[in-house]
Amino acid sequence: MQTVSLYRYAGPVREAILAWKLQGDAVAARWLVQTAADVISTHLGAHDLLLPIPMPLARMRRSGQHHSADLCHWLAEISGASVNWQLLRRIGEQPRQSSLSGRQRRHNMCKAFHLAADHKAALRDRIRQHGDFTSLWVVDDILTTGATLHYAAKAARPLGLPVHVLSLARTPRKEEQ
Repeated sequence: MQTVSLYRYAGPVREAILAWKLQGDAVAARWLVQTAADVISTHLGAHDLLLPIPMPLARMRRSGQHHSADLCHWLAEISGASVNWQLLRRIGEQPRQSSLSGRQRRHNMCKAFHLAADHKAALRDRIRQHGDFTSLWVVDDILTTGATLHYAAKAARPLGLPVHVLSLARTPRKEEQ
């Protein structure tokens, strides 16, 4: 499984992402994606399918935003990839990952995702008939411990395509700080 992060989650990148997530100001976050167009184009193409990490429904209703889905659409504009925001589903309401330790994050996400049966069957038929997707990319805004992306990618494996993960930014490892 390939893991791609476009930026380190630090300094101005962190500020841009926080403005997007907390204040709804997507201008700088979208600029980050556009600036990484060359990197995006080397990893994503028209035969890729992007799956955003689903948000808990109550949180999405409160914020009115779905950051991972927005990110997928921006990536698709650059790469020509397709986006399916309905295939990967969240099971239940989990606490926010940002308030948890690494061990708690893994436990929190281990059974948090599944594939929607109706969309899964339709996608399998489409792949069988047309062969138009060669890989899946599970997409999230920030990669910290990798628990969310790991378990979401695990849920996507039954589709039978190679599964990769992409984040806008990843938290620097201790040796990088």
